[in-house]
Order: sequence, then C-alpha cells, then structure tokens
Amino acid sequence: NKQQNDLKILTGLSLLEQKKDTKNINDHELKIFSQFGEDGIIDFLVKKINLQAKTFIEFGVEDYEESNTKFLLEAKNWKGLVFDSSHKFIDIIKKKDFYWRNNLIAVKAFITAENIDNLIKKNFLHEEVGLMSIDIDGNDYWVWKAIETCKPAIVIIEYNARFGYKKSVSIPYKKDFDRIAEHHSSIYFGASLMALYKLGKEKGYSLVGTNTNGNNSFFIRDDFLKKNENLKTYTPEQCFHINSFNELRDKNGNILDRNSTKEQEILNNLPLEKI
Repeated sequence: NKQQNDLKILTGLSLLEQKKDTKNINDHELKIFSQFGEDGIIDFLVKKINLQAKTFIEFGVEDYEESNTKFLLEAKNWKGLVFDSSHKFIDIIKKKDFYWRNNLIAVKAFITAENIDNLIKKNFLHEEVGLMSIDIDGNDYWVWKAIETCKPAIVIIEYNARFGYKKSVSIPYKKDFDRIAEHHSSIYFGASLMALYKLGKEKGYSLVGTNTNGNNSFFIRDDFLKKNENLKTYTPEQCFHINSFNELRDKNGNILDRNSTKEQEILNNLPLEKI
C-alpha cells in the first residue's frame, strides 16, 4: 500500500545518506525497489558523475514493483519510459498510484533488435537518456548493439554469469527468443560479461562493476568518466561475480538443487555465438 511504499522510500533515502564515499560500487549496494542492490549502486553512480539528465528507459519491468528505475521515479522525480511484453503487467502499472503521480510512460512491446530504435523514438519524449536498464532474459546483447537513437550516460545490462568471465559469447540472435521455450532449464539466455564489455568499448562505454549477486553489469559513457577520475573501471576478470541465485529447472518447471556441473553440461550442448 501507499504507506508501506512511502516508508520504503524514506528508509532508502536515509540509508543512502549513510553510505561512505568509496570507489567500489559494491560498497554502495542497497535494495529498495530493485531486485538486489542496484538501487544503491545507481544512486552512487548518478552522484559520482553528476548526472543532470534525470530520465530513464527500462526494458522488461513486469509489474514494475521490483525494478532498477522505480526508486528514481518515486524518490528522485525522474521521468521515464518502461517496456514489458505482457498486456497484463502494463495494465497493472497503469492502475498504480505512482503512474498518474509521476511522469512515466508504460508501453506493451516485445523488444527486438529490429524494433527497439523505433520504439524509443516514438515513445521517449525527452532530449537525453540519463540511464538505460536492459533485462529481457534473452537478446540483451543484440538489442544494446542495435540501439543507435540514444547514448545514455549509464547503461545497466544483465549478464549470464554461467558463461564465466573469459568466454566472449551470446546466444545467437533469434527475433522471437523465449527463455523457457528455448530450453526448459531457464539458464540458456543472454550474453557473457566479456561480450558485453567488448560491445561497451565499441559503443564508447567502460565497465565500472557488477553487482555482488552476479547478474547486472554497469557501464558509464566514456566522456563522463573523463570528468571524474575517482570512478574506477574494470575488466570482466576484475569485477566478475558468479550468480548467487539458483534458476535451474526440470522439464516440469520445478526448481532443482544448485548444480553448476549440470548447468555447464546443458550449456555445452546449446549453440552460442562467439563475439
């Protein structure tokens, strides 16, 4: 309810003020509305680069109750655009108090490399994108690669830690990729951290870390880094975190016990594209 929501915001703001100013983004992790500690990392990066464009785009938000940009929207008065492929989730978002209270646009769309630029051009009504969060459990690498219409200051993109930090790979592009339909295990999706690191370099970004739960990587546009020498950059080996969570499923959709050997056996028999 609204009281609980407001209490989370006030508590989050108070805890963020107590964080010490260190160079390591993991020292700033704090979960408010994000899945793990992304809220704290985002707050740290926004302050560190003195980001003025208080705007965001986020893909794959479901009902937006657990997302990387909701705290920016509600506590910091940012403006934004969110996408999800489900009519159900978009309808839920539009019925929430935060939707009419804030400058938010929610669009039902299945994101592909072919449509992402047009979707942004059509629905994003602001001049600059301050932050972009990409988490679509599949073609994440290919979608970021396809985006040419904007260059956000901060990019957060999911990586699949099961590929390790040395391999530079992604799932092959498939326009209608569905994580569960492709393989029941649910672990076959996305790209390795090294592949995203290389793509970031091509697009003018540097890797500034990953969250300790091992699923999100954080990139800063290089021109912002030149203005702030106190923000550390990393190679994948230097900041890689293995996933702390278990998603391995059997053919009936039941969660199995954690088994990294079984996961590698599955992934070794599925196609990957070298980057």
